[in-house]
Amino acid sequence: MKIKLVDKTIEINNRYPYIEQYCKNYVSTDCECKSDFIIGISDTDIEYERRKSEAEDIKESIPVRHFTDEYLETLAVYRKIAEQMLSYDTILFHGSVIAVDGEGYLFTAKSGTGKSTHARLWRESFGDRAVMVNDDKPLLRITKDGVIAYGTPWDGKHRLSTNISVPLKGICILERAAKNHIIRLDTKEQIRSAYPMIVQQTHKSTNPANALKTMELIDRLMEAVPIYRLSCNMEPEAAKVAYEGMQG
Repeated sequence: MKIKLVDKTIEINNRYPYIEQYCKNYVSTDCECKSDFIIGISDTDIEYERRKSEAEDIKESIPVRHFTDEYLETLAVYRKIAEQMLSYDTILFHGSVIAVDGEGYLFTAKSGTGKSTHARLWRESFGDRAVMVNDDKPLLRITKDGVIAYGTPWDGKHRLSTNISVPLKGICILERAAKNHIIRLDTKEQIRSAYPMIVQQTHKSTNPANALKTMELIDRLMEAVPIYRLSCNMEPEAAKVAYEGMQG
């Protein structure tokens, strides 16, 4: 199977057919196109994903979930894709990207804060002007002219994504509050305060060279895209406050 992500053709030597359905909206239709890189999955890769998932559940003090090998293969594939994409100045980011009038806005937060709910408020508020790019793990390509956000099949439990790319106009860190308020982080101290969250939400590589490359790309990302902090409730007004606040 071949898929197209970030304008790259990726050949996947999968073990199970499930991922073919999982990636159906991103399958390359050009069978003769040369692959930019090839992904292969072993039993060791699947077992790694199983152990990692179990460790995360234990850390979060929730019952350990038991996933099928077919699903774990999708995680293993995306992990390997993320490693390869670093060579193309592209990082995997944990957050929701929604586009309004063709421009992308990324929302990120601690788990359970309400990223997906906030993105839904945008879709409800802006109607046909809004398009869900990716609700969970978009790819961000950092270029000399700015940052481009891409939809991917790895799009969260509600499977919300579109196979498009949009320029990223802002990154917004969400915090729950009774009243809606947004600020742009424009001083060195403010930007530094956002750094741990940005790092936490970026794919982490166990390869030292790739880890260094990731940190370089994070620095470039934070220089290229304005960063905001949104204190918000889950009322429709939050979408308006966020959108208007990121138009400066």
